[in-house]
Amino acid sequence: MKTAHDPRHQKRREIVKALFAETYFKQERRDDIVVKIFRNRKRLDKKIAGSAPDWPIDKLNRIDLAILRLAVYELENKDAPPKVVIDEAVELAKEFGSDNSASFINGVLGTIYKND
Repeated sequence: MKTAHDPRHQKRREIVKALFAETYFKQERRDDIVVKIFRNRKRLDKKIAGSAPDWPIDKLNRIDLAILRLAVYELENKDAPPKVVIDEAVELAKEFGSDNSASFINGVLGTIYKND
């Protein structure tokens, strides 16, 4: 059973924090996955933008964008089942995002999953 103390959830929390911080300032110490996500951010952002055409990337809440980048990266790499990735992203959105973040992220990731 998944809990907030699950090490995989904790790792995702740290990655989202690092991705969010990186949108403001280049970080000195970066996890390998953060480096990989930033290396591929144009491709990831293109997928996100295609699934949320009413929301240009530069207008998205930065924490939502960080969560989406991590989730899309995980969906592409198939490190976890898609439903787990989406559920984790929604949980992170509930924890870090605004009132509408969870439903927005669920919709965007559902569209990406359905189209891939």
